[in-house]
Amino acid sequence: MSTAVLVGHRLSKVYGELRVLDRVDFHVGQGEAVGVVGPNGAGKTTLLNVLTGVVAASEGTVRLDGRDITGMRPEKRCRHGIGRAFQIPRPFGGMTVLENVFVGASAGAGLRGNTAYERCIDVLTTCGLIDLANRRAVSLGLLHRKRLELARALATGPRVLLLDEIGAGLTEAEADQLVGLILRLRLLGIAVVWIEHLVPVLVQVVDRLVCMESGRVIADGPPDAVLRDPAVVDAYLGKAVVSA
Repeated sequence: MSTAVLVGHRLSKVYGELRVLDRVDFHVGQGEAVGVVGPNGAGKTTLLNVLTGVVAASEGTVRLDGRDITGMRPEKRCRHGIGRAFQIPRPFGGMTVLENVFVGASAGAGLRGNTAYERCIDVLTTCGLIDLANRRAVSLGLLHRKRLELARALATGPRVLLLDEIGAGLTEAEADQLVGLILRLRLLGIAVVWIEHLVPVLVQVVDRLVCMESGRVIADGPPDAVLRDPAVVDAYLGKAVVSA
């Protein structure tokens, strides 16, 4: 079993009488890829918000490499190795692709000068954007905007990369390209946590699948086992799951 890099212990988030997260235990190991699935409103994005510090946990702790970062601000968590890409890319439209990624390298990772520039070139090459480096971000199509969203996150130098439904809106062929890119990221040793409703896409990448419902984890294990868990079928998959 790989060493845990990012760990959430008994995480809860409460808004008034609404408990969005309910004592969730979550971890991802070094170089591991974990998929997170569940119905809308299950608490998946809130979990990522708490892990990144965008939202403060009502209860529980978050640890990165064994260090308690529960009270740490999002930008400091980023500097310590937590990157995130969002479902809806929001690049700086008036900037070039290179300039967008430079923001991640400089503001996110604290790099300067040639070091930041070299990080950007490496990331753009990895993400298949090097030929578009001088294009304005506003001119990009959806797939390339999603690649840019990933590139900006990678430029921060993450040890753990959190992805929130980045496959949404892509065609089947574009989703296949996205899978290829994320598999390449895994070869770099980056741990990945990926929320996604496109389960056939997700299972091509992840080692482990976590299913949430009503703010709780109801299954956690190998993808095949989780997708055949009666609780997961009832809560999320319905009768569409393929029998073994």
